[in-house]
Amino acid sequence: MSFERSDYSSQRNKAGLAPTPSNPWRTLIILLVILVGFSAIALIQGATSINLGLDLRGGTSVTLQPKVKPGEEGRITAESIDEAVNIIRQRVDGLGVAESEVSAQGTGINRQILISVPGETGRRIIDLVGQTAELRFRQVLIETTDGASRSTDPATLPEGISPEIAAEFISLDCSIQAERGGGVLDDPTLPMVACDRDGFLKYLLAPAQVLGTDVSGAQAIYDATTTLGWYVSLDFSREGGQKFARVTSDLVGFPAPQNQLAIVLDGLVVSAPRINEAISGGQAQITGNFTQIESQDLANVLKYGSLPLAFERGEVQQISATLGAEQLDAGLLAGILGLLLVIIYSILYYRGLGVVSVGSLIVAAYIVLLAFALLGQWIGFTLTLAGIAGAIVAIGITADSFVVYFERLRDELREGKSLKTAVETSWIRARRTVIVSDIVSLIAAVLLYIFAVGSVRGFAFALGLTTLVDLIVIFFFTKPIVVLMARTKFFQNGANLSGMSAQSIGLLPKSVTPGLKKGIQNNQESGGSHV
Repeated sequence: MSFERSDYSSQRNKAGLAPTPSNPWRTLIILLVILVGFSAIALIQGATSINLGLDLRGGTSVTLQPKVKPGEEGRITAESIDEAVNIIRQRVDGLGVAESEVSAQGTGINRQILISVPGETGRRIIDLVGQTAELRFRQVLIETTDGASRSTDPATLPEGISPEIAAEFISLDCSIQAERGGGVLDDPTLPMVACDRDGFLKYLLAPAQVLGTDVSGAQAIYDATTTLGWYVSLDFSREGGQKFARVTSDLVGFPAPQNQLAIVLDGLVVSAPRINEAISGGQAQITGNFTQIESQDLANVLKYGSLPLAFERGEVQQISATLGAEQLDAGLLAGILGLLLVIIYSILYYRGLGVVSVGSLIVAAYIVLLAFALLGQWIGFTLTLAGIAGAIVAIGITADSFVVYFERLRDELREGKSLKTAVETSWIRARRTVIVSDIVSLIAAVLLYIFAVGSVRGFAFALGLTTLVDLIVIFFFTKPIVVLMARTKFFQNGANLSGMSAQSIGLLPKSVTPGLKKGIQNNQESGGSHV
């Protein structure tokens, strides 16, 4: 008969044999190397502090007011506002776990969207989420500098251009920021005039042939091999890819500038590349001398779709963190008190074993703080009061793991096993309970994170993260430390303060004769049974 390697210790235990001894030093060294490595990464990347949320350090709050033309007020409906709130929330979440607050307020045509963003990056995010992200691909009919276009003869304009459009094209002054038209919701079925982002060029554009709704994905990419630098790569849907291939195929035969395809975002021309050959494959690129932040923000707004309404930014306020500071102090005080109570209980009840609990909690706290700092640097994780609550709840989860292991260890000693054997056999049985318990907590945290919004997601994220940390600590620190302690004479001899004495595990009353106590201790060391 043969056993799987992972089940070898369990099979030896069932057969009445001592389980294979573990190598605690190797496990502790692995944990130490990992902690030192991630600590070095944190120092190198400057992740030496934790990002605090809106409720703890304040931030920026802004009101977005729907902007429609006279007579179109009926477009401002509860459904369109709610859709805009969902899209804006997705854009903010796409930047990381920022714990921002996005909500609608007011009624009827007076409905507004209130956005509150923690930290100094609030203004950048507010500028980002306010974009309508209406993407159009239009053929260029005329491209000219702003000054040259004022002498354009209306008779030279392409056929099908109305006198109103022609007059608008001639009179448009792209050097004036207010006249550039950025942030407008244009009609894709009609020609339009537009400026470039710098206000130097202006265009007369044909009706749109490919829309932003034909785009299925977008991502920011850096090209170090050419002069492109940062650009946005677009993936089209199947139908959108066919449209784009057909449009680019038609433009190849036109003279300049009619062989250019303008990429228009929110009424501004981002770029207008020449089409030299048909582009198939369902992909395209948006170039335009973007910075890294500009390309990432553009990809973000395109990825989650366009807003159903155009918005203008209303009042911008700085939110005070005075209340948040009080909440932070109260949360930290609650956490410290809870931690002290767990430590006191562990020392009083488990004595020497309580030292393992204290050490494990310290290691767990360090890993959690390190994870918060690194995640804040990598994905924008922001710690809120709800996140602190999740971390405090995790103290109980971690303490529960100690209790399961230590009580199982005492059960094994009461059955007459020696301390070295009991440490291993109790671990085999206790780890199943610990894993199942933590998996249940982890599933609850994941489901809560998926279906919740706002600060509740911060609670779920912190709870899930600290649950994973509990598994790491119990496997890579608690268990190997207990193995090392079991090899010392202090614990093997069952000293009164060890937590392994006959009195501590319930084999002797508080008052016993020295001879009886010594006999039971010898019996434990030899692995015999109690009578």
